[in-house]
Formats: sequence, C-alpha cells, structure tokens
Amino acid sequence: MIEAYERRPVTCDPWDARAPEVAHRIAALIATALPETTVEHIGSTAVPGCDGKGIVDLLLLYPPGRLAAARAALDALGFQRQPGPDPWPEERPMRVGAVRHDGDRFRLHVHVVAADSPEAGWETAFRDRLRADQRLVAAYVARKRELLAAGVTEGNDFAEAKGPFIEGVMGAKAPTLDR
Repeated sequence: MIEAYERRPVTCDPWDARAPEVAHRIAALIATALPETTVEHIGSTAVPGCDGKGIVDLLLLYPPGRLAAARAALDALGFQRQPGPDPWPEERPMRVGAVRHDGDRFRLHVHVVAADSPEAGWETAFRDRLRADQRLVAAYVARKRELLAAGVTEGNDFAEAKGPFIEGVMGAKAPTLDR
C-alpha cells in the first residue's frame, strides 16, 4: 500500500481537498500497527486553502520508550527513511512514502516525535493558528511564493527559510530540533 517516495523540487500548488482524506486513511493504517500512538495531520495540507508542496505531513506521537517500535512499525508498513541531504536523525526520524488515492499519487512525510516533546505542541499549535485565520494563511502562502521566486526549491532549504515566518506567528523560537 505504501509506495516508494519520489523526491522533487518544492512547489506551491493549490490546496487539495482530498489531502485530509489521505491523512485520515494513513493515520488509521498507522493506528492498526501502533495503537498506543496518536497521529495528527499537520502542515499545509491540514489547513483548508493553504497552498503548498502537496505533501501530506503526519505527526506520529509515540509514548515514552516506544521510538524503536514506532520506527519498526512504519518500516514494516513500507515507509522509507528520508532521502536527500541532511535527513532527520534516527533519534527523531521522519519516514516518507506515497499512496494512491482517488486516481492520484500523494507523497507522505511521517514525523516521528515523542508525545512529551515540545515539538509536538509546536506543530499542532501552528496548524491550529493557520486554521483559525485565513489572512494568516494568505500571508504564509505569499511567503512561500516569495521563497520560490527567489529560487529556494530544495526541501530542507525551503523549510529553514520559512522558519522566521513561523516563529513570528508563534511568538517564539522553534523548539530545538537537532538534525
């Protein structure tokens, strides 16, 4: 069911209303393998009207001591280790994959984070702020388009360049996420 991931340059495509369905489907799949975890849909695809890369980002929150089990279960489902330069470390991994849905292929990022990590609350809080304010969504999309117009099309560089905008919205520096 989980297909090979395809690395591509960053784009800023219109929001796809099918992305929440994909997220729900993959969250349910993960829950069958890891019932003690929580899966949250995060990122632009979790926010109606938020244009972005079109990658369905999921936040897999595991309980204390269950990191190895979470990694193993995702690997068994067919998710792959993050490709490319500067991948997340295995102490805070990201798994990738793709799935076919409604005739199209959706890329997936599964961020594997301890449930008690400050990062967990940060990611969901940013998503919730965007969901509550369409003007903020418009400003975020405008920032993404500015970065692309400036030639920032590599995933890690793009994520880093968005950081100041996100930190401005959150009113604080992002939790330290060593990579």
